[in-house]
Amino acid sequence: MVFRMSEQTHPVSSDPVVKVRDIQKDFGYLRAVNGISFDLYKGEFLTIFGPNGAGKTTLIKILSGLTRPTSGSATVAGFDVLGGDVRLRKEIGVISHATCLYPDLTALENLLFYGKLYGLDDPEDTANQAIKEVGLQLRRHDRVRTFSRGMQQRLTIARATLHDPSVLFLDEPFTGLDLQATNVLKDHLHELHTGKRTLIMTTHDMSCGLEMCDRVAIQCKGRFAMLESIDSVDRENFENLYTETLER
Repeated sequence: MVFRMSEQTHPVSSDPVVKVRDIQKDFGYLRAVNGISFDLYKGEFLTIFGPNGAGKTTLIKILSGLTRPTSGSATVAGFDVLGGDVRLRKEIGVISHATCLYPDLTALENLLFYGKLYGLDDPEDTANQAIKEVGLQLRRHDRVRTFSRGMQQRLTIARATLHDPSVLFLDEPFTGLDLQATNVLKDHLHELHTGKRTLIMTTHDMSCGLEMCDRVAIQCKGRFAMLESIDSVDRENFENLYTETLER
């Protein structure tokens, strides 16, 4: 399998926000992540495509400090993901198909809970502002179990960005969303991609993934089989490239 990596130009003084070196993760005899290395700089948006079982979610869990790699190293926002430093939690946000919301709490109560966990100075004001930004202010006092899947995912964005993280991980965020909810989520992600935050997203949705990213990777059998700048990728023929890459 041929690994391709595009040239990236950055200021000499800039340091990677995400720095990954030869990360490997084994589950018994299964090697879920197999020697992945890359750098990602401030404001960059990396989309990772790959089949089920390619190790994409495991990689996200390693970088967000939720699981330890078998070997290798990684730093995120200057913190070693293996170090257990609580300050790392304040620098990252995680969005996945699992919302991590409490269904019997209201939207506002959920964000107040997370705001207090993050030690925000004014959690109520911050929570109300976050709810407004995702368009749920009229439902802020409703229990989350009454929300549609799309509304829950919008509240998940508010939860994940409540503490203004510098790095945002998105693991299959479009799973289970209808077309309208997908378009709403895309709009919110465009708003988050301002150059302030560094984003890493795994997805099967090629249209959405290619539309928003600066760099694109294909992960297969635990490895990055391709890592390129989006400017060097033929978007119209990407599906063919994806299939050919997996067949090598």
